[in-house]
Amino acid sequence: LENLQPEIKKLAERLRYEVSVYGKQRGWSEKVARFHFKKNLRRVVTELYVRDNCHPFKATLLVWVQIPMWVCVSLALRNCSVGAAGSEVQEQFSSGGALWFRDLTAPDSTWILPLSLGLVNLLIVEV
Repeated sequence: LENLQPEIKKLAERLRYEVSVYGKQRGWSEKVARFHFKKNLRRVVTELYVRDNCHPFKATLLVWVQIPMWVCVSLALRNCSVGAAGSEVQEQFSSGGALWFRDLTAPDSTWILPLSLGLVNLLIVEV
């Protein structure tokens, strides 16, 4: 989308000139000329999106998939660690850690995991 902006700007300037000339020939008011300019600019921009296969909705598609997935995974992890009915699941979580986090049911006192998770998510969003 960003790579198309210079081309869209040039086409908009040319279209503005053409609409103003045609509008003066036809005796259009400013409102009618603006309507035709916007309608034709929308058509031209849509053609560019189709040509380069870069519709703006594709940029937001990842967010609309990622948010529900994040909520579901968060709820599943919470239910596994806190809401587990069987004591054997609690025992597995309390003894199944690695490195500095031996007990998966205890909060991370060093804040390494929450900070690293936040930084990784920020990196993913920025990339």
